[in-house]
Amino acid sequence: MIIEQPARWLRWIYPSATWRMDPKEKAVYLTFDDGPIPQSTPFILQTLDEFNIKATFFMVGDNVRKYPHLYEQIVARGHQVGNHTMNHLGGFKHWTTTYIINTYKANELIHSHLFRPPHGWMRHSVYYWLKKDFRIVMWDVVTRDYSKWLTAEDVVNNVKRYTRNGSIITFHDSLKSIDKLQTALPESIRWLTEQGYRFKTLEG
Repeated sequence: MIIEQPARWLRWIYPSATWRMDPKEKAVYLTFDDGPIPQSTPFILQTLDEFNIKATFFMVGDNVRKYPHLYEQIVARGHQVGNHTMNHLGGFKHWTTTYIINTYKANELIHSHLFRPPHGWMRHSVYYWLKKDFRIVMWDVVTRDYSKWLTAEDVVNNVKRYTRNGSIITFHDSLKSIDKLQTALPESIRWLTEQGYRFKTLEG
Protein backbone atom coordinates (compact mmCIF):
# COMPACT_ATOMS: atom_id res chain seq x y z
CA MET A 1 0.00 0.00 0.00
CA ILE A 2 2.92 2.37 0.54
CA ILE A 3 3.36 2.37 -3.23
CA GLU A 4 -0.24 2.45 -4.42
CA GLN A 5 -1.33 5.03 -1.84
CA PRO A 6 1.50 6.70 0.07
CA ALA A 7 1.33 6.73 3.84
CA ARG A 8 0.91 9.98 5.74
CA TRP A 9 4.53 10.00 6.90
CA LEU A 10 5.69 9.81 3.27
CA ARG A 11 3.61 12.87 2.44
CA TRP A 12 5.29 14.75 5.28
CA ILE A 13 8.66 14.48 3.52
CA TYR A 14 7.53 17.05 0.95
CA PRO A 15 4.92 19.02 2.90
CA SER A 16 4.14 21.68 0.31
CA ALA A 17 3.77 19.20 -2.55
CA THR A 18 0.29 18.35 -3.84
CA TRP A 19 -0.59 14.73 -3.02
CA ARG A 20 -4.37 14.88 -3.21
CA MET A 21 -6.94 17.45 -4.24
CA ASP A 22 -10.14 18.45 -2.42
CA PRO A 23 -11.39 15.41 -0.43
CA LYS A 24 -14.87 16.93 -0.36
CA GLU A 25 -15.22 16.97 -4.15
CA LYS A 26 -16.13 13.78 -6.01
CA ALA A 27 -13.47 14.33 -8.65
CA VAL A 28 -10.30 12.58 -9.77
CA TYR A 29 -7.22 13.75 -11.65
CA LEU A 30 -5.75 11.35 -14.20
CA THR A 31 -2.02 11.81 -14.78
CA PHE A 32 0.38 10.09 -17.18
CA ASP A 33 4.13 9.99 -16.59
CA ASP A 34 7.18 9.46 -18.83
CA GLY A 35 5.90 10.20 -22.36
CA PRO A 36 5.34 11.19 -24.98
CA ILE A 37 6.27 8.20 -27.15
CA PRO A 38 4.73 6.89 -30.40
CA GLN A 39 4.01 3.45 -28.96
CA SER A 40 1.57 4.63 -26.27
CA THR A 41 0.66 8.32 -26.41
CA PRO A 42 -1.69 8.05 -29.42
CA PHE A 43 -3.70 5.29 -27.72
CA ILE A 44 -3.98 7.28 -24.50
CA LEU A 45 -5.11 10.39 -26.37
CA GLN A 46 -7.65 8.42 -28.40
CA THR A 47 -9.07 6.82 -25.25
CA LEU A 48 -9.35 10.14 -23.44
CA ASP A 49 -11.08 11.62 -26.50
CA GLU A 50 -13.59 8.77 -26.59
CA PHE A 51 -14.59 9.50 -23.01
CA ASN A 52 -14.28 13.29 -23.42
CA ILE A 53 -11.76 13.48 -20.57
CA LYS A 54 -8.85 15.83 -20.02
CA ALA A 55 -5.75 14.66 -18.15
CA THR A 56 -2.32 15.90 -17.07
CA PHE A 57 0.82 14.57 -18.79
CA PHE A 58 4.13 14.77 -16.90
CA MET A 59 6.56 14.55 -19.77
CA VAL A 60 10.23 13.80 -20.15
CA GLY A 61 11.91 16.64 -21.98
CA ASP A 62 14.02 14.43 -24.20
CA ASN A 63 10.88 12.63 -25.39
CA VAL A 64 9.31 15.99 -26.22
CA ARG A 65 12.47 16.85 -28.15
CA LYS A 66 12.27 13.60 -30.14
CA TYR A 67 8.50 13.64 -30.67
CA PRO A 68 7.36 17.27 -30.75
CA HIS A 69 4.27 16.38 -32.78
CA LEU A 70 3.01 14.27 -29.86
CA TYR A 71 3.58 17.12 -27.44
CA GLU A 72 1.67 19.41 -29.79
CA GLN A 73 -1.22 16.92 -29.99
CA ILE A 74 -1.45 16.74 -26.20
CA VAL A 75 -1.61 20.52 -25.90
CA ALA A 76 -3.96 20.95 -28.88
CA ARG A 77 -6.46 18.52 -27.36
CA GLY A 78 -6.68 20.60 -24.22
CA HIS A 79 -4.68 18.47 -21.81
CA GLN A 80 -2.44 19.90 -19.11
CA VAL A 81 1.32 19.34 -19.28
CA GLY A 82 3.94 18.97 -16.56
CA ASN A 83 7.71 18.64 -16.26
CA HIS A 84 9.26 15.23 -15.46
CA THR A 85 12.92 16.31 -15.96
CA MET A 86 14.84 16.23 -19.23
CA ASN A 87 16.21 12.70 -18.88
CA HIS A 88 14.01 11.02 -16.25
CA LEU A 89 16.62 11.54 -13.56
CA GLY A 90 16.67 9.47 -10.39
CA GLY A 91 16.36 11.76 -7.40
CA PHE A 92 19.40 10.53 -5.46
CA LYS A 93 21.72 9.60 -8.32
CA HIS A 94 22.65 13.15 -9.30
CA TRP A 95 23.99 16.28 -7.67
CA THR A 96 21.47 18.96 -6.79
CA THR A 97 22.81 21.38 -9.40
CA THR A 98 22.75 18.72 -12.12
CA TYR A 99 19.13 17.82 -11.31
CA ILE A 100 17.94 21.42 -11.24
CA ILE A 101 19.67 22.32 -14.51
CA ASN A 102 18.18 19.22 -16.13
CA THR A 103 14.68 20.20 -14.96
CA TYR A 104 14.92 23.74 -16.30
CA LYS A 105 16.33 22.44 -19.57
CA ALA A 106 13.22 20.29 -19.92
CA ASN A 107 11.01 23.27 -19.22
CA GLU A 108 12.39 25.08 -22.24
CA LEU A 109 10.43 22.49 -24.22
CA ILE A 110 7.51 21.67 -21.90
CA HIS A 111 6.60 25.18 -20.65
CA SER A 112 4.85 24.23 -17.42
CA HIS A 113 4.68 25.29 -13.78
CA LEU A 114 3.89 21.71 -12.73
CA PHE A 115 6.67 19.31 -11.76
CA ARG A 116 6.68 15.66 -10.72
CA PRO A 117 10.00 13.99 -9.82
CA PRO A 118 10.64 10.63 -11.51
CA HIS A 119 10.00 7.77 -9.05
CA GLY A 120 8.46 10.31 -6.65
CA TRP A 121 11.75 11.13 -4.94
CA MET A 122 14.19 14.02 -4.92
CA ARG A 123 16.78 15.46 -2.59
CA HIS A 124 15.47 18.02 -0.12
CA SER A 125 17.85 20.56 -1.61
CA VAL A 126 16.19 19.99 -4.99
CA TYR A 127 12.74 20.19 -3.43
CA TYR A 128 13.65 23.45 -1.72
CA TRP A 129 14.71 25.11 -4.97
CA LEU A 130 12.14 23.72 -7.39
CA LYS A 131 9.15 24.53 -5.19
CA LYS A 132 9.97 28.20 -5.69
CA ASP A 133 9.10 28.03 -9.39
CA PHE A 134 6.99 24.89 -9.71
CA ARG A 135 3.91 23.37 -8.18
CA ILE A 136 5.25 19.96 -7.17
CA VAL A 137 2.66 17.27 -7.80
CA MET A 138 2.95 13.79 -6.33
CA TRP A 139 0.07 11.27 -6.29
CA ASP A 140 -2.68 9.73 -4.24
CA VAL A 141 -2.93 6.51 -6.28
CA VAL A 142 -0.22 4.76 -8.26
CA THR A 143 -1.79 2.14 -10.50
CA ARG A 144 1.51 0.24 -10.90
CA ASP A 145 0.74 -0.27 -14.58
CA TYR A 146 4.50 -0.44 -15.16
CA SER A 147 4.97 -3.62 -13.11
CA LYS A 148 5.72 -6.82 -15.00
CA TRP A 149 4.21 -8.72 -12.07
CA LEU A 150 0.76 -7.15 -12.48
CA THR A 151 -1.96 -7.82 -15.04
CA ALA A 152 -4.36 -5.31 -16.54
CA GLU A 153 -6.98 -6.59 -14.10
CA ASP A 154 -4.61 -5.91 -11.19
CA VAL A 155 -4.15 -2.34 -12.42
CA VAL A 156 -7.91 -1.79 -12.56
CA ASN A 157 -8.27 -3.30 -9.11
CA ASN A 158 -5.71 -0.83 -7.75
CA VAL A 159 -7.84 1.99 -9.14
CA LYS A 160 -10.97 0.51 -7.57
CA ARG A 161 -9.36 -0.16 -4.21
CA TYR A 162 -7.52 3.09 -3.60
CA THR A 163 -9.37 5.85 -5.45
CA ARG A 164 -11.23 8.36 -3.28
CA ASN A 165 -12.43 11.95 -3.60
CA GLY A 166 -9.65 14.18 -4.88
CA SER A 167 -7.34 11.33 -5.89
CA ILE A 168 -4.46 12.14 -8.22
CA ILE A 169 -4.18 8.87 -10.14
CA THR A 170 -0.90 8.00 -11.84
CA PHE A 171 -0.68 5.93 -15.01
CA HIS A 172 2.35 5.74 -17.28
CA ASP A 173 2.76 6.74 -20.91
CA SER A 174 5.46 4.14 -21.53
CA LEU A 175 6.47 0.88 -23.17
CA LYS A 176 6.25 -0.91 -19.81
CA SER A 177 2.62 0.08 -19.40
CA ILE A 178 0.95 0.19 -22.79
CA ASP A 179 0.03 -3.50 -23.06
CA LYS A 180 -1.87 -3.29 -19.78
CA LEU A 181 -3.26 0.17 -20.46
CA GLN A 182 -5.05 -0.97 -23.59
CA THR A 183 -7.45 -2.79 -21.30
CA ALA A 184 -6.94 -1.11 -17.93
CA LEU A 185 -7.33 2.53 -18.97
CA PRO A 186 -10.80 2.32 -20.55
CA GLU A 187 -11.99 -0.10 -17.85
CA SER A 188 -10.76 2.23 -15.11
CA ILE A 189 -12.44 5.23 -16.72
CA ARG A 190 -15.72 3.35 -17.08
CA TRP A 191 -15.63 2.31 -13.42
CA LEU A 192 -14.76 5.81 -12.21
CA THR A 193 -17.59 7.23 -14.31
CA GLU A 194 -20.03 4.68 -12.89
CA GLN A 195 -19.01 5.72 -9.38
CA GLY A 196 -19.92 9.30 -10.19
CA TYR A 197 -16.42 10.82 -10.31
CA ARG A 198 -15.74 13.91 -12.40
CA PHE A 199 -12.43 14.15 -14.25
CA LYS A 200 -10.33 17.28 -13.81
CA THR A 201 -6.83 18.48 -14.69
CA LEU A 202 -4.20 19.96 -12.43
CA GLU A 203 -3.44 23.63 -12.89
CA GLY A 204 -0.05 25.25 -12.66
